Amino acid sequence: MKFRQLTAALALAALALGSAHAQPIKVGELNSYKVFPAFLEPYKKGWQLALEEINRSGGVLGRKLEVVSRDDGGDPGSAVRVAEELIARDHVAVLMGEFASNIGLAVSDLAARRKIVFVAAEPLTDKLVWQDGNAYTFRLRPSTYTQVAMLVPEAAKLHKKRWALVYPNYEYGQSAAESFKKLLKKAQPDVEFVAEQAPPLGKIDAGSVVQALAEAKPDAIFSALFATDLQKFVRAGNLRGLFKGRAVFDLLGGEPEYLDPLGDETPVGWWVTGYPWNQIRTPEHEKFLKAYEKRWHDYPRVGSVVGYSALHTVADAIRKAGSTDSARLIAALEGLEVQTPFGPIVYRAVDHQSTMGAYVGQLAKKDGKGVMVNWHFADGADYLPSPAEARLLRKQ
Repeated sequence: MKFRQLTAALALAALALGSAHAQPIKVGELNSYKVFPAFLEPYKKGWQLALEEINRSGGVLGRKLEVVSRDDGGDPGSAVRVAEELIARDHVAVLMGEFASNIGLAVSDLAARRKIVFVAAEPLTDKLVWQDGNAYTFRLRPSTYTQVAMLVPEAAKLHKKRWALVYPNYEYGQSAAESFKKLLKKAQPDVEFVAEQAPPLGKIDAGSVVQALAEAKPDAIFSALFATDLQKFVRAGNLRGLFKGRAVFDLLGGEPEYLDPLGDETPVGWWVTGYPWNQIRTPEHEKFLKAYEKRWHDYPRVGSVVGYSALHTVADAIRKAGSTDSARLIAALEGLEVQTPFGPIVYRAVDHQSTMGAYVGQLAKKDGKGVMVNWHFADGADYLPSPAEARLLRKQ
């Protein structure tokens, strides 16, 4: 009996020792850190916080989680090469990340070819889960369609007939403009689109753009500009009186990444999607806010929430699958519920889009800074196409 007890004890000790020395599960994270630092520096802090939480609580399947992070150079071709290296050289189990829509599409295509799961954190183009969707790609953020759908009811209430559009001339901006025209026309059939300006991303000639929009004499303006393009547009528009007496809707203008730099130039009254981080009182957000501020001595941005939720998605999927096998991960992700600072989300089986929502409100100024007011939370599940519509979109 003593011999058996000793043997059992030794076996348990060996098992524990083996577990302690088990190889970590590697997540291949790639993004355009040098090109989009305003969003991606907070994003990185978000997934780093999640990584520390996950490993502090025992990791995943008894193994530590390790993130192998690479900069993709802000170019689709470079991103594909980086992703290939993560798969072949670093032997990652899952791909995660990306910001720009065109790069996200390129990595998604590679994921399908290499049969590896890709949790697309931020790319907003509708094509990622619909027209170009594939079995291996899952998207966290609400898409351009979804966030536009959150703004359109407010736009339609104004009954403005003549609209002008301005957006960066690449996949995200084109997708946003197309969704806005489609959804507003459906809500308000008599609407007219009298001007469009599509400057190159990061290279806006704001004076010329503002002049062209002013000459079209629109009643209202829809913008999908962000980052430095948005700052230059706001400055030139304020200077030339473009926004005076006109309703303006900006798709991402309430996100702290892009709102905070506007400072005293913040245009009052614009409708936006964003993140009023210091006004949200839900238990899940207050827990996240406290942990984030303690870890980084800074306040979170939207990128922080996205990075944090993306890595928790990966960890939860691996736990549910009980494996890093791609087929089992896909089955686990379809219908997976994840707790996020914005509340619980679900990854829809029909199109692999999560139901993450966004905050919708208007811009105001307080103490020389831009803030969101009159805001409400829009649940992504309420603005996505029905499962039947999503199936048709994935067949296009």
